[in-house]
Amino acid sequence: MTHKHFIQPAEWAPHTAVWSAWPSHEDLWQEDLAPARAEIAALFSAIADVDPKSGAARGESLQVLVCGDEAMASAERALAGLGATLCPAIFGDIWLRDTAPIFVTAPGGLAAACFRFNGWGGKYVLDGDEEVAAAVAAEAGVIAMQYEWVLEGGSLDSDGAGTALTTRQCLLNPNRNPGMSQGQIESRLREALGITKLIWLGDGLANDHTDGHVDNIARFVAPGVVACMEPAGADDPNRDALRAIIADLKSATDASGRKLDIVTIPSPGRVENDEGELIPANPMNFYIGNRTVVVPLYGSPSDDKAVAAIAKLFPGRRTVGLPARHVITGGGSFHCITQQQPAPSL
Repeated sequence: MTHKHFIQPAEWAPHTAVWSAWPSHEDLWQEDLAPARAEIAALFSAIADVDPKSGAARGESLQVLVCGDEAMASAERALAGLGATLCPAIFGDIWLRDTAPIFVTAPGGLAAACFRFNGWGGKYVLDGDEEVAAAVAAEAGVIAMQYEWVLEGGSLDSDGAGTALTTRQCLLNPNRNPGMSQGQIESRLREALGITKLIWLGDGLANDHTDGHVDNIARFVAPGVVACMEPAGADDPNRDALRAIIADLKSATDASGRKLDIVTIPSPGRVENDEGELIPANPMNFYIGNRTVVVPLYGSPSDDKAVAAIAKLFPGRRTVGLPARHVITGGGSFHCITQQQPAPSL
């Protein structure tokens, strides 16, 4: 099989496992370490969906990287009963959507597309993060296809049929692949992930250190269907960006030439941290598991409406909203810390 036969499946396709990591570095998390661990344990519990009678996980297998003895003891206590596989590893932080490989499938095969990682444009360069992709591929026992250019999984969202969403703010940012043109990026994504149509959006959320990752603003939820956020009002700090995203999506077509069906989710509006700083809180950073869709919540008045709107998009799954205010102090949310391993295609 050559690389061009592989494609990144949609997130709603069946998974054999989900890869994540346990917050392991107190110097990074400080006072948020314990509460962030509690929020992530709740996320893992929802994804695993353990049968209370048999004790078996009905969702998907949890493969969790853990760095250091203290973190391993913590993970063993917090995740007991979930059937999680705890993998000793060296990494900087937990954002495996961006540091782990993007799993791709072909008839009869599964592989890991491993890209360079440069700390989101050099902003957060931590020891071990650049080696996570190869380590996960080896742990998963799949072929690692190495690509010598920078790409983060959160900067793309795929429909599994050749179409993906992205933002110019991130993929064309000179802090990632300086000198690489839009056409060159499209060509390389076609080779690596089977993406034949890239829908370019503009800017992401304010104060998002990822430079506008698309998994915070717009997601494919079914073939030809994209969810994005409706501004909360005139004072929504992302009002203009969100309006532009809706307009761009309404004028876009997918790889098969069809117009997209756009579904809007309420924006949480302005959400601040304890220091009064704007944070990139959003419900779009949800994870689509085999049985459960997990939506991050931030104490916004629109939380319940957002969960209800997302639940309508996944009638075959249960949808749960879980607190994520402590997780986001590290810079991301539930989708950012997960990377699904799809079932091999037949």
